Amino acid sequence: MGTSTLEFVCTGIENGGVFPIENTGRGQDMSPEFILKNLSPQAETLAITLEDLSHPIKSFTHWLIWNIPAANEIRGGIPAGGRVRELDGACQGIGYGFHRYAGPKPPKGKTHTYRFTVYALDCKIKLSAHTRKRRFLKKATPHILQRGSITANFE
Repeated sequence: MGTSTLEFVCTGIENGGVFPIENTGRGQDMSPEFILKNLSPQAETLAITLEDLSHPIKSFTHWLIWNIPAANEIRGGIPAGGRVRELDGACQGIGYGFHRYAGPKPPKGKTHTYRFTVYALDCKIKLSAHTRKRRFLKKATPHILQRGSITANFE
């Protein structure tokens, strides 16, 4: 199965731009809203990762969430928890945020680049909330219909 590009907008965050303070560890540390533009009708669920591309640990995971019901909009401010009741039991795995969104917070005076990746999948992925990104991607890869990414910076 081929993977096509998923186009999306992160409200307040332009691709190649700068994170607004409310979406960072120096602000309210709340996840942004995502507006999907060309979601496949075959998509059953969505997943999102946030990675720090500048971290000494390559592609350091700040956030991992999967089994979000497929929709053209994912509201911002997703609450913490291994299972998110408000998103039909979507699962937040292990990242810097431990079962929650953890926005950018690089060392003072350093600018880091971060990448959001949104995945559209053809099924729910059955994994524990103690799952990390690598294990999630191994299980999810055969089910990915679409994938899209944006990057932004924060100091």
